[in-house]
Amino acid sequence: MQEDFKTLKHITAPIFEDLKIFEKEFREAMQSEVRLVNTIGKYLIRHKGKNIRPILTILSARLTGKPTLQSYQAAAMIELLHVATLIHDDVVDEAEKRRGFLALNRIWKNKVAVLMGDFLLSKVLINLIRIKDYEALELLSLTAEKLSAGEILQIEKSMSKSMNEEVYYEMIYQKTASLVSTSCEIGAITASKKKDDRKNLASFGENLGMAFQIKDDLFDLLGSAGNTGKDVAADVKRNMVTLPLIHSYSHSSKAGIKQIKRILRNKHKTGDDVQELKTFIHDTGGFKYAKNKIDEFSSKALDAIHVYPDSVYKDSLTDLVAFNVHRSY
Repeated sequence: MQEDFKTLKHITAPIFEDLKIFEKEFREAMQSEVRLVNTIGKYLIRHKGKNIRPILTILSARLTGKPTLQSYQAAAMIELLHVATLIHDDVVDEAEKRRGFLALNRIWKNKVAVLMGDFLLSKVLINLIRIKDYEALELLSLTAEKLSAGEILQIEKSMSKSMNEEVYYEMIYQKTASLVSTSCEIGAITASKKKDDRKNLASFGENLGMAFQIKDDLFDLLGSAGNTGKDVAADVKRNMVTLPLIHSYSHSSKAGIKQIKRILRNKHKTGDDVQELKTFIHDTGGFKYAKNKIDEFSSKALDAIHVYPDSVYKDSLTDLVAFNVHRSY
């Protein structure tokens, strides 16, 4: 985990001052007259994530022009929206941890966690008005819809056990890649306004987001709690079928399929069940296939910004793609 942050510190060095402005906007946006809201807000800030999405917004603005006040405000709204969805996700998933610390729902229980997520979403709407940019408002609103639709699609397919590769890509686009794409595109909107810039940065973000989610799905199966900050094999235990298992399932013998179904049917999966599933996925090429797909989407992301002249900001975006590929389990 620490190694990731050192790498990220190097990547964000060119926008160090920009990130200070973003942090100020983010903290101010979370303020409330309700003491409990501020207490929870301080907990969230104290245990914040890597801020990948606002970093992308600012780097995209720098690549395509010069950041404006709207760029920093949009970056703050992107992160608020992201945090709100994570809080709601943890309630739905009955998660124990988030980023290595107790999830909000484990400290303040589900009711307060849901309401805090709602509060942050309302703050996004209120602060979007300050940006006074219809294109940015429309983009963020559509993205919020996709985030919810993607989560619902995942639950629906896990219940019906009808997940396939095509549906999986649609799901991870909606629940993850759409926000990463918007993070980049909104940087271009607030700094450039050129249609080509919007298109290029949206494509960069979408492909990076797809690679990012597949990497997260590998983390769920191959990672440790110390590295991921999350419960290990949480998706497997909730029967959330991801790309490595989808590939292995479709390239398995009848005996192998029977083996998978037996494990997935078990409502209380043990460590041995998870290990058996991991061995099966490894032996049938599921992990290798997922890693190849990460490389494929990463390559598409780099192609999207190939047209821009060399700069420290382009280097940082390129390094972010490598950062995701090489995140350690």
